[in-house]
Amino acid sequence: MADQSGFEEFYTGSRHRLITYLYAMTGDRAEAQDAAQEAYVRAWQRWSTVSTYDNPEAWVRSVAHRLCLKHWRKAKNRVTAYLRHGTDPDVDPPSENTVALITALRQLPVAERQVITMHHLMDLPVAEVAAQTGIPVNTVKTRLSRGRRALAGFLDQDAFEEYANA
Repeated sequence: MADQSGFEEFYTGSRHRLITYLYAMTGDRAEAQDAAQEAYVRAWQRWSTVSTYDNPEAWVRSVAHRLCLKHWRKAKNRVTAYLRHGTDPDVDPPSENTVALITALRQLPVAERQVITMHHLMDLPVAEVAAQTGIPVNTVKTRLSRGRRALAGFLDQDAFEEYANA
């Protein structure tokens, strides 16, 4: 196991310098602290090796620097993707029927809800629902029948027919 007291001394003696360096580099104190924390975790995991280096602080600083660069690359990629694709188009709010259906589906037992959504909303044939859920075809049919009956009681007839016939 690593020499814990040696690591604690190293950490206490170098932490402020590393965070100051990273903060100056990133301009973001939270990012600097996150990168420093991750770098020290990695140093602790390899302390038996890192402690033998001529300058363990340089190793930790290098690791923390690479972590910041990785964070910047990801941010740059997100901005590039945003500029290329833009934002998602605005989505209209759900209709009253959709809200009613979701509310009704939540009242069904999970097993019935699963087969109803797979068969009616995902347009999967009964045999495919059975294959994907690992239950017999007749069980799927029974759950569909029970689920439809229960939904008809929860929904007004127009909303039920809209989704049942979709």
